[in-house]
Amino acid sequence: QVQLAESGGGLVQPGGSLRLDCVASGISGSITTMGWYRQAPGKEREWVALSSSNGRTYIEASVTGRFTISRDNAKNTVHLQMNSLKPEDTAVYYCRVDRAGGISYWGQGTQVTVSS
Repeated sequence: QVQLAESGGGLVQPGGSLRLDCVASGISGSITTMGWYRQAPGKEREWVALSSSNGRTYIEASVTGRFTISRDNAKNTVHLQMNSLKPEDTAVYYCRVDRAGGISYWGQGTQVTVSS
């Protein structure tokens, strides 16, 4: 059974930091892209940061310089370090893991709230 276990969300003041973790288990075959998406109330889900299997990373423009994505292939984990958080970063953050063959798996989401 495929499971993506996310952790690390919570409430933080503007300017603060959080780290999100996602551990993937039960995935057969090669994992290709791992990434983070977010969905704010009333908005569509959007990508935030992606890590490809060749080591390249992609960071969405609004979080560039503040967010960093990293992965540990041996442990099937992906992390999102979020610094200098802003109220507009408030959203449910989802982990997504892609497998060779075009299959995508999603985590259940973790709430990040940036508020004073």
